[in-house]
Amino acid sequence: MSPRSQNVLDYPNEHTVFLVWKFKDGPDASEAFRKVSALVINLNKSADVRFPDVKASVVMGIGHDAWLNLGLPQPLPKELHPFTPIAGGKHTAVATDGDLHFHIRSAKQSFCIDAAYNISAILECAADCTVEIHGFRYWDSRSILGFVDGTENPTGESRAYFGMVGDEDPIYKGGSYLFVQKYLHDLKAWRSLPESEQERVIGRSKGYDIEMPDDVKPSNSHSALANAGDDRKIVRDNMPFGNVTSNEMGTYFIAYASTFSTVALMLTRMFVGEPEGNYDRILDFSTPHTGTLFFVPTFDMLSDFGG
Repeated sequence: MSPRSQNVLDYPNEHTVFLVWKFKDGPDASEAFRKVSALVINLNKSADVRFPDVKASVVMGIGHDAWLNLGLPQPLPKELHPFTPIAGGKHTAVATDGDLHFHIRSAKQSFCIDAAYNISAILECAADCTVEIHGFRYWDSRSILGFVDGTENPTGESRAYFGMVGDEDPIYKGGSYLFVQKYLHDLKAWRSLPESEQERVIGRSKGYDIEMPDDVKPSNSHSALANAGDDRKIVRDNMPFGNVTSNEMGTYFIAYASTFSTVALMLTRMFVGEPEGNYDRILDFSTPHTGTLFFVPTFDMLSDFGG
């Protein structure tokens, strides 16, 4: 039988809650992890029955250190390791700790809030929540910078090919590498640019989301550097978030991939540059404050963990 994968291939929804948890020192982590693994399965089954039309789901990822400390199966997924910073001459993709990551999606915000509450009720005695982001769909799937986000996402059958582990790592087939970054944007600086210059930073038209021809698109544009080629894609599920009065507006970058090396190549192209020094100009307006790698096991493995 094929492994039952978590909902990593679902498309972005109207509402999202992202949670990152870090286990405290003490004996309670294993029992809390067992309970939350079972809860994730329960929440997804319940959503399928109760809310079949709102495309609600909860995806749980596990970090490298937690995988070891919880005594989960060995060997580890081939590319699961602590993320290390990727530093360019001007900008750095920072690395931050995280043991568990939850990606909660729904067309109804109520589901996201209730799911996050139930997860927190189990984990709060054994772990600290280090990141809580409430994302929202902005117009026609645009980032808060005003440009459509995710145009290069794979579709159809290729979505599974690029988003989930295949036969190259049979123990973890159907799982997925999950990488996340919390970006904050300097919107005042960004909005001071004329639209034509914003388009040169992104490499696409703002209104109609049309990619610039190669002989026009700047080599340091986002679309030129964040794309590692048609044979090396990832499944992005980015969401805008923010607080207007505090001017903390941003994008939660979230990537599901069959190999983390694909994500690492994209980050290197963006932060170090291609060639070196020709970094992604969007980084002059967007700063990552987190960066963590997780692995998303199949539902079958979660069932074993929660048994």
